[in-house]
Amino acid sequence: MKQLAAALIFFTRLPLWRVVRVPDACYRRVVAYWSATGWLTAAVTAGVLYGAAFLLPVPAAVLAAVIARVLLTGALHEDGLSDFLDGFGGGRTREQTLAIMKDSRTGSYGIIGLILYFGLLVALLASLPVPVACAAVLCGDPFCKFVASMTINFLPYARPAAQSKSGVVYAPMRVGEIVCGAAFGVLPMLSLFYPPYWLAGLAPFACIAWLIRQMRRRIGGYTGDCCGAAFLLCEGSFYVALVVLYRYYGSGTGAAYLG
Repeated sequence: MKQLAAALIFFTRLPLWRVVRVPDACYRRVVAYWSATGWLTAAVTAGVLYGAAFLLPVPAAVLAAVIARVLLTGALHEDGLSDFLDGFGGGRTREQTLAIMKDSRTGSYGIIGLILYFGLLVALLASLPVPVACAAVLCGDPFCKFVASMTINFLPYARPAAQSKSGVVYAPMRVGEIVCGAAFGVLPMLSLFYPPYWLAGLAPFACIAWLIRQMRRRIGGYTGDCCGAAFLLCEGSFYVALVVLYRYYGSGTGAAYLG
């Protein structure tokens, strides 16, 4: 339970640290429970989307849901995506790329990247019927966090441990932790979607494979910013694939509960 509490404290703004004392060592293993925290962030996002859709146009409801998730997580992943894009877009050497990523200032690559990311995210979810969009969020958030968590198993940390922005260097996941992360990541998709839509899960795996290759080539490892960026980019690829599949198969085989 302390590992899960550490993950919730680390990946959200919930003030659990006021009621639960977690040893510092637990934070090195929070990535194993990243997909578990996705159940909470996805539930909040889908809940706001579903409720807001009764009062607002669907695009506005989707935007309200995205804002709710950003507030819940403190824009942790979005900050990582911005720094990642700045570093990989503006850096020419390993040292320069890492230095730019650590700089607290946001550059043009990061700003433009976030605008395009949020625009695409809202457009994709708004193109689906609200119940299907809610199911997509409930599946995509935890599943893509699990996929992104594989980064730490394939790459070393790119900086000396003392230079970590968060003060935490993740420990590689054990077999049991991978199984746990996979369970939290995969179960929503198996429960909410028919098998044809499981194919959308291939897109995040292709995305993370490409990202890991780029990280290895450019900086020789990963950083916390890379993990946050990996999650959002994998999630974006999941929604793109899901919308394509939905348009191909039609609403008759959309979400399982739609029949």
